[in-house]
Amino acid sequence: MNTNRILTTIFLSSSLFIFSCANKDSAKQGAAGPQASAIPVSMDTVRLELITGTRTYPANVVPLQETEIRAEVTGYITNIYVADGSFVSKGQKLYEIDRVRYAAAVDQAKANLEIAKANLSRTEKDLERYQTLADKDAIAKQTLDYAYTDVNNQKAQVQAAEANLTTARTNLQRSTITAPFSGNIGISQVRTGALVSAGSTLLNSISSTNPIAIEFQINEKEILEFSNLQSGKSKTEINLTLPDGATYETLGRITTMDRAVDSNTGTLKVRATFDNPTNVLRAGMNLNLNMLSTSNQEELVIPYRAIFEQLGTFNIYTVSDSSTVDLKQVKLGQKLGDHVVISEGLQAGDKVVVDGITTLKQGAKVVEKPTQTK
Repeated sequence: MNTNRILTTIFLSSSLFIFSCANKDSAKQGAAGPQASAIPVSMDTVRLELITGTRTYPANVVPLQETEIRAEVTGYITNIYVADGSFVSKGQKLYEIDRVRYAAAVDQAKANLEIAKANLSRTEKDLERYQTLADKDAIAKQTLDYAYTDVNNQKAQVQAAEANLTTARTNLQRSTITAPFSGNIGISQVRTGALVSAGSTLLNSISSTNPIAIEFQINEKEILEFSNLQSGKSKTEINLTLPDGATYETLGRITTMDRAVDSNTGTLKVRATFDNPTNVLRAGMNLNLNMLSTSNQEELVIPYRAIFEQLGTFNIYTVSDSSTVDLKQVKLGQKLGDHVVISEGLQAGDKVVVDGITTLKQGAKVVEKPTQTK
């Protein structure tokens, strides 16, 4: 009996000891659990700033003057005076269409005019003689009337001959095609000996090169700002990023704004003008126009790496007072290097997760990583 009592006492004491230790371990784990499950992340605070940055607009190069060169008379190309792609000056010879037939037409028109003038002179002298005889009642009045008619007819013949001579001279002049303005000519569409037709055959194209225009679209909300730039009330730096990523060496200026906003897109076409002495900017080139700007009011700014895209929307994790994260959709504004403007979805003072986003889910517990010091 004594032995059984002793064994029972030992067993109960051991059980109480083990249970007590287990409760203490559970209590310690309960106290340390939430802290251990919090995900360490880097955070930043949404702040308000006056933004000075660069706005970029897709743009294309448009010549201030551009035209197609077409044959104005029919004939065979006898001379091409310029090389493809070369620079030409206003009035410089470009093409010649067989001039022989048009020179002959001028000579024929001159001869016809001389004949008409001679006939007019003869009828005028006849009229003078008939008038003298009529004053003496020496001829019938009908003969005098015929003389007046002959003179008027010959005057009309002279006018017609003069018109024909003008047409012939114009055609002869048009058989030599000259540059309507200074610029670069393209690749010729015809070669020497080709038959061309008046008004239909395209010979070449020419466009002005210096200065040259850059056209782009702005939002209708920006119209007042660009109007001030055009009028000179405000100034800013406008430059270009070329297709190879290089920055164009010359700055531009806003010179023209379209008359109306496109109601479908809410945009307006704007034209900036740039000097182009070396013809780096070619007609039709696609590039980016960059404009330095400073906001009129403070904007919300966060680090750009806090943003992640999901199903076509931009998202961010904010941190609540209870250190849990909340997934929010935001609208982005101007990008400023490694920061970005938030136009909608956040408020100043909000805390956002910057690093460690990939490990988070909605409602996850987070703790801020300690700042590393060098």
